[in-house]
Amino acid sequence: MRFKNNLKFTFYTLFLLLLATSCTSPKEEETPPNIIVFLVDDMGLMDSSVPFLTDANGNPKKYPLNDYYRTPNMEKLAKQGVRFTNFYAHSVCSPSRTSILTGQNSARHGVTNWINSESNNKTKFGPKDWNWKGLTKESVTLPKVLQKAGYKTIHVGKAHFGPHNSDGEDPLNLGFDVNIAGSSIGHPGSYYGKDGFGNIAGQKSRAVPGLEKYHGKDIFLTEALTLEANSAISQAKKEGKPFFLNMAHYAVHAPFHSDPRFSDNYKDSDKSKRAQAYATLVEGIDKSLGDIIQHVKDLGLGENTLILFLGDNGSDAPLPIENDYSSSSPLKGKKGNHWEGGMRVPFIASWVTPNKNTTIQGKLPIEQNGIQKQIGTILDFFPTLSQLANVEISEDVVLDGFNLKEQFSGKVNQKRDEEFLNHFPHGVHRSDYFTSFVKADWKVMYHYPVDNEEPKYELFNLKQDPFETENLADKNPGKLKEMMLILKNVMKENGAKYPEKDGVILELIVPE
Repeated sequence: MRFKNNLKFTFYTLFLLLLATSCTSPKEEETPPNIIVFLVDDMGLMDSSVPFLTDANGNPKKYPLNDYYRTPNMEKLAKQGVRFTNFYAHSVCSPSRTSILTGQNSARHGVTNWINSESNNKTKFGPKDWNWKGLTKESVTLPKVLQKAGYKTIHVGKAHFGPHNSDGEDPLNLGFDVNIAGSSIGHPGSYYGKDGFGNIAGQKSRAVPGLEKYHGKDIFLTEALTLEANSAISQAKKEGKPFFLNMAHYAVHAPFHSDPRFSDNYKDSDKSKRAQAYATLVEGIDKSLGDIIQHVKDLGLGENTLILFLGDNGSDAPLPIENDYSSSSPLKGKKGNHWEGGMRVPFIASWVTPNKNTTIQGKLPIEQNGIQKQIGTILDFFPTLSQLANVEISEDVVLDGFNLKEQFSGKVNQKRDEEFLNHFPHGVHRSDYFTSFVKADWKVMYHYPVDNEEPKYELFNLKQDPFETENLADKNPGKLKEMMLILKNVMKENGAKYPEKDGVILELIVPE
C-alpha cells in the first residue's frame, strides 16, 4: 500500500514538473533579448587599452597608444565576449549612423557625407542629388522594425540623421519611442553642465537639447547621458518591455574638453593638453560603459541583454600626423581618410552576463575572449539583430550586411563576400573625392579627377601589407584592373552618385 502511495506521489510529482516545464520553457523562448548598441563618436581602433590588432599568429598585439589609454571596462567586455580585428565603418559619421539604422551601404542610402544642419554641404564637385536630407519617416529602420515587434526603442545622445527641419532631425520620426538629447547637430557646444552643454555658453547652434535639469550643474555630458540612459532602461523594465537602446555618445568628438574626473591620469604624459583632454573623454566613455553594464545587472537583466560596442569612424584624436600616420598608428590615416585608419573601428560583442545555458544565449552564442579576424561591418547590425529578435523583414527591403551569428561564436561565415565599399564623392576633408573598396585581402582606392585630367589609383594587399606602406597600382596592373571592374559593378548595384565637374558626371575609369 505504501509502495502504491509512493508511486502515486512520484507520478504526481513528475506530472507537476512536466506541467511546470511546459509552462515555463515557451515563456523563456518567447522572451526577446534586450539590445544595447553602444556607439562612440570618432573612436578609432587604437583609442583603447584593448589591443584589436594581432600578430602573425593571430594573438592580440599591443602598440604604444594601447598603453596610453585607460579602458578597463572595455577590457572586461572583450574578455567575456568577442572582439573583431577587421571591423569597418564609413570614414565620417552620418553615413555610418545611417548605415547602422538601415543595414545599407552609404552609396545605396545616399548619405555619403556628414550632414550639415543648416545647408547642403555637397561641396564644390559633389553630386547635386546626394541624400543631404538623410532619413525620413518612410525609411525602414532597425528601431522601427523592433518597435513594431514590441520593443521599447530608446535613443540617447548624438543623432545626426538629418538637418534642421527634416524628418531625420528627430529620432522619434525614425522608430524611437524615446529621444534623449538627439537632434541634427554633430557635436556638442560644450561638454560641461555649467555651460548648459552649449545653451549657456553661447554655443546654441550646437547646444545639446533636452538636458535642462543639468544646466548650471557640475556634471560632464557623458555622465548626464549615462544617467538618462539608465533611467530609460529602468522605465522599460517597469513597463515589462524588452528594450533597444541606441547609446550614441557625443564623446569623443571635438571640442576636446577635459573631463575633470580623469584629468590627473594624463597630466604627466608627454602628450599635448588637447591629446590629454581626448584621453579623458575616452576614459569617461569607458566609465559609462561600466555603469550601464552594472545597472543592467542590478536590474536582473544581464543574461538577457546583448551589448555591441563600436566607434562610428576612424580616430580623430589630436595627435601629430607624420607621413600620413597619426592617431590610428600603426594603421595609416585617421577619420576622413581613405586609408584603413579612417574606417577600421573597435567592435566588441558580448552578453552582459554570459551564461551559455540560457535559451536566448543559446540562440546567439558568443565566444568568450574571442578574436574574430574575418571582416565585419556596420551593415551587419540590421540582419543580425532583426533575426535575433525574430523580426521578419519584407523581401522588398534591401540589406547589404550579413548575419554575424557564426562569427560571434568564433567561426568563419563562408557565405559572406568580405567586401566593404566606402564612397565619399565630396571634398573638404582629409581625403577628398574618393571611393575605396575592400575585397578580402585586397583594397583599391580611386581618386576622382576634380583637380586634374587623370584619376589616381591606390592598390594594397592588406594581408601582406596591413599598414598600407606600398602602393601596388603600377606594379600589379592586372590586379588593379580586376579590382576596378569589380568596384564598378558594385557601384552600379548600389546606385552610387558620382562627383560632377563642369556639368560632367565623373564616373569610374577602369585602367586598360
